Amino acid sequence: MSEQKPGSPESAEASGPPADAPPNPQSPSPSPSPGQASPEQASPVKETAAPRPPAPQPGPYAAQGVEPPATPAYLHAQRQRAQGAQQTWQPGRPWQPPVKRPGATAKLRPAAPPLIPLAVLWAVLATAVLSALLLGDGLGVNLLIVAVPATLAAAFAARAAGRRLRPWTATWAVGGLALLAVPALLDAGWPTFLAVVSAFALGSLALHGSRSWLGVLMGSVGTLDSVVPGIRWGWRGVRERADDSRGRWGTVVRTSAVAVGLLVVFGTLFASADANFADLLGRLTPDVSIVDGPLRTFLFLVGLVGALAAARTAAAPVRWDGLTVKPGKPRGRTEWALPLIVLDLLFAAFIALQLVVLLGGYDKVHEQTGLTHADYARQGFWQLLWATLLTLLVIALALRWAPRGGRDRTLVRSVLGTLCVLTLVVVASALRRMDLYVDEYGLTRLRISVAAMELWLGVVLVLILAAGVFGARFLPRAIAVSAAAAVLAFGLISPDAVVAQQNVQRFEDDRTSIDIDYLKDLSADAVPALDKLPEPQRSCALRVIQGELRGSDSPWYATSWSEARAEEILRKRPAKTDRRTCYWLGTDGVREGERDGYEQDHDDYDPY
Repeated sequence: MSEQKPGSPESAEASGPPADAPPNPQSPSPSPSPGQASPEQASPVKETAAPRPPAPQPGPYAAQGVEPPATPAYLHAQRQRAQGAQQTWQPGRPWQPPVKRPGATAKLRPAAPPLIPLAVLWAVLATAVLSALLLGDGLGVNLLIVAVPATLAAAFAARAAGRRLRPWTATWAVGGLALLAVPALLDAGWPTFLAVVSAFALGSLALHGSRSWLGVLMGSVGTLDSVVPGIRWGWRGVRERADDSRGRWGTVVRTSAVAVGLLVVFGTLFASADANFADLLGRLTPDVSIVDGPLRTFLFLVGLVGALAAARTAAAPVRWDGLTVKPGKPRGRTEWALPLIVLDLLFAAFIALQLVVLLGGYDKVHEQTGLTHADYARQGFWQLLWATLLTLLVIALALRWAPRGGRDRTLVRSVLGTLCVLTLVVVASALRRMDLYVDEYGLTRLRISVAAMELWLGVVLVLILAAGVFGARFLPRAIAVSAAAAVLAFGLISPDAVVAQQNVQRFEDDRTSIDIDYLKDLSADAVPALDKLPEPQRSCALRVIQGELRGSDSPWYATSWSEARAEEILRKRPAKTDRRTCYWLGTDGVREGERDGYEQDHDDYDPY
């Protein structure tokens, strides 16, 4: 038996795989070079060869010379799931479920925020408790009180997430808190509603920090998108912190129970000892009863969910600025410029006639039309208001399809700038018509509201003109600020007080008529102006308001400054005129006689 030397062909053949073993195409083993030992021979330890699977047997299609059919789709899908491969939906295979693709706003959402800080949890709890205790009796300074811990919760969450306070964020936040001061000052419900809605919009903008058109529009209501994520975020934080510090919760509960017990015991003793202290304590303490339980629970949940949503938005806001609108295809110069130039000429012709009226040429117009001041004003104000709104729409569409470069850009600015200037004259004409109408028939809530809206549209036109000169980067946020400032100014001037003051002044000037039936339905904001009327008009205008104030038992935090001032005035000089006197006074406030077809001897009619 001859000895085999290492590296010889016989040795390599002896150490290789058997002849019937299938080749492994994935990991081919290179043959050793002469003079180099194979891996099996170089290793001092002899390894046991793993059992090899049996060689595949030829299928039934091999003998027929036909290729086997492709793997069925459902088997292919099962193999992919077994191997952890990602499934992709393919047309023509309806039995394969489609892959869940990310939502439309997935790219706008940032990463999940960190664990909710403890300070945020306490601020959210304070917001919920104050909402349950204070918001069930009406609106007043309680909205500001509830907004303070909610603002702190958002500030703590933003700081924990690494967000910095920016100038526009501070502007939105301060504006929102200022708008919440309107319910604390006024009694009227309609300016309060506008102020509360605007405050919510500004608070949402402060949390998002949007700057584009769609960003400002969606950011003003974007906090609603964080309601469900905020609840999950808060629940996860409470659960994890409860698991880590179970012993501390017992200490907190015991301490709180002892503090509440001491307050109840000694507060009851001091209230029994001094009537003044009892009255003060009764005014400061919210009146909570079992009957109000469902309402208080609902308000608690609203405060809790709202504060969590605000904090979650502050920690990880949705980037609404990522929503973009594809710019319109620029049109030819004649295609867009000619209609706008024709519109400018039409505006100029209309304004030429309006200047005649505004500068004192009404007599000539009266001769041609036969309309009175009131009819002329009523006929044109609403049309001019709609013309202003449609002009803003025309400007928006023109900016979308007009060319944006070269000399075309200068032409765009010139044509649209001229249209804005002419529209400002239309705004002035509409306001002048409303002034004529008010002089004839007096001021009402509707008239002062639409006049304020027309005035704000004029401010928007001025902002558009400024954007054409200085750039449109800040235009969306500037218009939002102007809208919030208009709502705040509208609330601070007290519309009901202005309406009452104008009608009282008209009555003092001519002593012809005053609409007592309308003025008696105003809020407590109108009491100082109505108090200047002579008797019996004063008492007839204040009787309904006096009855509402005396029947109200609102606590201090749900009482506005206007209500407190009205109560003081009516306590010094109460309204004493009875219903019969106000009925015979007539609908115009001065005439005694027929009313709605009834003669004087029909005293059984009760209009109230």
